[in-house]
This record gives sequence, C-alpha cells and structure tokens, in this order.
Amino acid sequence: MAEHLYTAALIIACGSFIPAFIRLLAGPTPADRTVAVDVMTIIAVSVMCMAAMFFDRIVYIDTAFVYGLISFVGVIAVARYLERGL
Repeated sequence: MAEHLYTAALIIACGSFIPAFIRLLAGPTPADRTVAVDVMTIIAVSVMCMAAMFFDRIVYIDTAFVYGLISFVGVIAVARYLERGL
C-alpha cells in the first residue's frame, strides 16, 4: 500500500514540475523566472526525499539537504541582485 502512495506522490510531484518549467520559459520578469527555478528546486528536493524513502537510502536525504541549502543561498543572491545589485 505504501508503494502506491509513493508512486502517486512521485507522479504528482513530476506533474507539478511542468507548470513551473513553463513559467520559467514564459516568465515576463526575472523575478518570475527566479521563483520558477526555486519551485523546481523544491520539487526536486521533494523527489529526492521520496526516492530516499522508496529505495531506503539515507544518503539521498543528505543530498537533498545540501541541494536545498545551495538553492536557498542562490535564490537569496539573485533576489539581492534584482533588488539593488551586488
């Protein structure tokens, strides 16, 4: 039963990646594109966590944590650049 839930959650997460990618391509402002990249990163981190649960591998959680931290710092840097420059 749990495998079916993991599969459904993975399908939903991958399906939500498509509108974020469309917003990345069609975003009229750099802020829209930055938010779209951040959303895609959050989806990727959640997929990594689901893969860790599905495959019973704890190293995927560590990878997701590092990827999330790097993404956070990157989004803060881009937001600061868009706000007033570095």
